[in-house]
Amino acid sequence: MSRYYSLILLLTTVCLLFSCKTAKLKDAVDKEDRGEYYDAAQIYRKVYSKTSSKKTYLRGSVAFHLAECNKEVNNPSRALSAYTNALRYQYPDSMEILHQAQMLHKLGRYSEAVKQYNAFLEIVPNHPLALNGITGCALAAVWKKEPARYSVKKMDKFNSRDGEFCPMLTGEAYDQLYFASSRKEAMGDEKSPVTGVKNNDFFLVKQDDKKQWQKPETIESGINTEYDEGAGSLTPDGSQLYYTYCASAEDASRTAEIYVSARSGAEWGAGKKVEIFKDTLVMAAHPAVGADGYLYFVSDRIGGYGGKDIWRIKIDDIGTGFAENLGPEINTAGNEMFPCMREDTVLYFSSDGHPGMGGLDIFKAIYNKNQWRVENMRTPVNSMGDDFGITFQGRKESGFFSSNRNDGRGADHIYSFDLPGIYVYMEGWVMDRDENVVDSAEVRIVGKDGTNQRIFARTDGTYYMEVVPGVDYVMMASAPGYLNQKQSLSVPATQKSETYYVDFHLPSVSKPVLIENIFYDFNKATLRSESKEALQELITMLEDNPSVTIELLAHTDRVGSDAYNDNLSQRRAQSVVDYLIKGGIASDRLTAKGYGKTTPKKVTKSLAEKYDFLPEGQLLDAAFIETLEPVRQAIADQINRRTEFLVLSTTYRLQ
Repeated sequence: MSRYYSLILLLTTVCLLFSCKTAKLKDAVDKEDRGEYYDAAQIYRKVYSKTSSKKTYLRGSVAFHLAECNKEVNNPSRALSAYTNALRYQYPDSMEILHQAQMLHKLGRYSEAVKQYNAFLEIVPNHPLALNGITGCALAAVWKKEPARYSVKKMDKFNSRDGEFCPMLTGEAYDQLYFASSRKEAMGDEKSPVTGVKNNDFFLVKQDDKKQWQKPETIESGINTEYDEGAGSLTPDGSQLYYTYCASAEDASRTAEIYVSARSGAEWGAGKKVEIFKDTLVMAAHPAVGADGYLYFVSDRIGGYGGKDIWRIKIDDIGTGFAENLGPEINTAGNEMFPCMREDTVLYFSSDGHPGMGGLDIFKAIYNKNQWRVENMRTPVNSMGDDFGITFQGRKESGFFSSNRNDGRGADHIYSFDLPGIYVYMEGWVMDRDENVVDSAEVRIVGKDGTNQRIFARTDGTYYMEVVPGVDYVMMASAPGYLNQKQSLSVPATQKSETYYVDFHLPSVSKPVLIENIFYDFNKATLRSESKEALQELITMLEDNPSVTIELLAHTDRVGSDAYNDNLSQRRAQSVVDYLIKGGIASDRLTAKGYGKTTPKKVTKSLAEKYDFLPEGQLLDAAFIETLEPVRQAIADQINRRTEFLVLSTTYRLQ
């Protein structure tokens, strides 16, 4: 049942059933028909309370229209209650089920909303608003758990106890902000029969020299009147302001119109109507000046896709040309409003027809290859309330928008938004194998994105560099007196700031270097499988330093005869050499030498930090070890059983 037919049927029923009370109900019908929803709701509520519950159809009809009016003035709680009463009295309009679902959706009661959407689909199969509503409820639950990275804050400095909406940044430094508001400073004293609050005027906020926003100022110029002004858009040079204007007219439908005001110096002149349509009763509102020379706007004219659609017309053709609808990728059976054309191919708008979180959500649409790709901006920009009227700080992903979230009276307020940058860093230490700082170290970093950078380590051995998400890097650390060491890092395509740590431990060219995690079978020279990872790292080191030759040094503990330990250590050193040769290292770069128990380990700084009973610089010879208790003797013997390498030459095949 159409809203128009519903109104006629209600009025006819009233005429038949009422006598002295007919005039009051007729006033409500007339006001609703003119779009004076707030005043109509007040009358419907009184009529409903005085109508006998025995008059089932009439009570259901009044409840339905009371719900419709409360829906229009953004009071979903009262609208839901009235729709429930309309259903209870079996009012014969299936749209009450859909609208009840939409109010539940807007109140964040998603599971209940889905039940009502499904109930409506049983009556009207495949209805797009119900289908998109169900999808929106499911997505909203996901988006709440996985919000977008935007930070959103309510701008208390801009907001009042009344309403503010459609902020509009301007100025070379985006240091001025226009917005519409019904606050007490707005012109006129009467409250609007449409909204129940004062009509809106434009206000201006400026930043001071310290980039701090000041208090809103009243615009003392011809643009503001006692009637309703709002939802504006400036031309690129800031000389003209297109905006929505709605005059009050007794006993006539209220139709929004587009006006334009020109600025002379600091003053805005009186607005003049923009004649987009020849039919003066066709609504046109929410103008948005595009950089492409078009004026984008909202209208419910015939030829759309249902509700309010977004249209556009060449600014130079206004008055002579025809407006075009943006098509079904943008427009739905619901309402698409408050366009913002950020670039030639990027459109922001609000919709309650596309899948969303409830009420109006803000959407981003990108035009590519002759089609629009639409995406929801998700929470926290969007909420279960109405979110609309976005403005950007130039090319930055920051700015302001309006929303009636968390306001019990349904009033709109201004919020800021900002998308924090993703900063990914790589940092670490360049040290020797004993974890001492290496002097004059540098790190060469090469990335698949073309990065080729040399970074010098600080005096404390640290280095630091910003890297790019989704890029693979190879790093080579080097320093005088040390062998080079290569590392790699694959940076994920992350959606959050991260720091990745990559440390380098450079082998010295002047003293033996311990090869960690080399293990042999007991009393044998056979390498155990867990030694392979360390040996592969040694192969990589030799490949990264192709001019180096080394000696492999194997040592045993103090237990056993000299001859036995000399033989065992020699065989173990040779096992390592054989493994390296199989790994592709030239045999003439490798020398095996077993030292038995003749060269006990001297305690380094790192060993002393690990074992508090070992003094730094202490030689772990038999005389010292025998002074320790048995458990500590076993640790000292284990430290002496080691495999090392010593650089013999750094000029292999260079001559």
